Amino acid sequence: MKNRILDTRAFDSDLSVLLLRLIFGGLFVFHGFTKLIAFNKFLPMFQDVIGIGSKLSFILVIFAEFGCGLLIVLGLFTRLAVIPIFITMIVVFFITHGKDPFVMKLLPFVYLLLCFVIFVNGSGRYSVDYLIFRKRN
Repeated sequence: MKNRILDTRAFDSDLSVLLLRLIFGGLFVFHGFTKLIAFNKFLPMFQDVIGIGSKLSFILVIFAEFGCGLLIVLGLFTRLAVIPIFITMIVVFFITHGKDPFVMKLLPFVYLLLCFVIFVNGSGRYSVDYLIFRKRN
């Protein structure tokens, strides 16, 4: 057991990708669902930071957080689903909180990094993607 703990190889990289997807996607589903159920409450406070209108911006954020978060949890089109979240976090990090100190931008920065990690790793073996796209022998 000691040798296994000190070994540099992963225990099960597919399991770690699953856990990452569940946690990351679950957080975004939570954030998106909160905005979705209180749409009319949050909309007046939502700013138009990229010039497409506050309502459309808000709808796109809900799509990215809730819709794409759900796809990531399921492991369905994972690499495509992480792109809208990545774009949302770029806007949050560089535009919405652009002039704030780094401490205020820490969470969007972590999400940006995790988007990259998920994009590189894909959905793994424990996903709908694997069931659909695996090579049949």
